[in-house]
Amino acid sequence: MRSQDSSRRLISRRVWAIAAVAVLMLTGTVTLAQMVPSLSGNENPIESKDPTPVPKWVVDDVRKMRNYPDQPPIIPHSIEGYQLTVNANRCLSCHRRELTEGSGAPMISVTHYMTREGQMLADVSPRRYFCTACHVPQADAKPLVPNGFKDMSELGFKPAGSEQ
Repeated sequence: MRSQDSSRRLISRRVWAIAAVAVLMLTGTVTLAQMVPSLSGNENPIESKDPTPVPKWVVDDVRKMRNYPDQPPIIPHSIEGYQLTVNANRCLSCHRRELTEGSGAPMISVTHYMTREGQMLADVSPRRYFCTACHVPQADAKPLVPNGFKDMSELGFKPAGSEQ
């Protein structure tokens, strides 16, 4: 009899523990959902609202400064209608190493001609072939969320070798 009582108590404790974990998960999820900002722009999704205009692409052909080291450069020109498939890559018609002198476009990085192991290839690496996986055109649009990024120079760090 005593073993049955202790097993019932054990089952009862497990049920209470599972219920407590479920309640904690539910309240934690609700709390987290309230903290995340809405990116949809429409507070009441049922209400009909005029759509915001599609932002214009920045197509001034001026190379933009990068925000951090190793950031892929943005595309400063229109790529509308560019074919980018397994069989064709229009980006390479200007940015390939052999064609940059005639086109005046910057050459793609030598890292695009390397394998994961650092082995040099004669042509663009298959993992670097789809340019728009990393490089994107710049849109003239306001950010969805505020950006509090500060560059090292803004934090008071001096470049190596500079006078104190």
